[in-house]
Amino acid sequence: MTQDHTTPRTAVVTGASSGIGAATARALAAQGFHVVCAARRTDRIEALAAEIGGRAVTCDVTDDASVAALAAQVPTCHVLVNNAGGAVGTDRVDEADLDGWRWMYDINVLGLVRVTRALLPALRDSGDGVIVNVGSTAGRWAYEGGGGYTAAKHAVKVLSETLRLELNGEPIRISEVAPGMVRTEEFSLVRFGGDQAKADAVYAGVDHPLLAEDVADAIAWVATRPSHVDIDELVIKPRAQAAAHKVHRS
Repeated sequence: MTQDHTTPRTAVVTGASSGIGAATARALAAQGFHVVCAARRTDRIEALAAEIGGRAVTCDVTDDASVAALAAQVPTCHVLVNNAGGAVGTDRVDEADLDGWRWMYDINVLGLVRVTRALLPALRDSGDGVIVNVGSTAGRWAYEGGGGYTAAKHAVKVLSETLRLELNGEPIRISEVAPGMVRTEEFSLVRFGGDQAKADAVYAGVDHPLLAEDVADAIAWVATRPSHVDIDELVIKPRAQAAAHKVHRS
């Protein structure tokens, strides 16, 4: 199809109310995209959309009807960033809180599937679509106490690979950006049930963990490559982090 380059390209970012999602919305807007900021917290995404000249759509990626309502407002989509996700708890497998594990699977994995499935027609309509799935180094390494989250993020990695196979031949690129240690205002706080001391201990002594803006910069770079260039996966860690179990602390 012939592309109309006189109108802004549209990007949808899930989990846009904070952290990597909000930073990504800002980064894509700076690249000239009209950004649809999707998240559950309406007040936050409305403020963000006003700041960047985008649009706020309240969406819960764990709810089919909510995702369908999002898709109905986006007839054409050039970039989809599946960022909504999170972790809860650090329980061992033999002490697993299955409700927490179920939530992690629903938001990180099934949420990604719901949104991707719903927006595929809009991505096809663009004639040159990009799907960026925000994974994690937890999708590459196992670590004690991380079974529920690592299982979910391993699934994100395999889902990205599967989509790449299934959509081969279509004008849609599939990428996964997999960050390591990123200090955001909420991720570890949510994981530790609001315990600020435990959340702070994750980053104690680490010289410059990644910031949300670092990951957003990588996502925007992936999303703006020439249409024949697919960045299959990009793993990004702070210099201080060699592996899940190897982090330099002063």
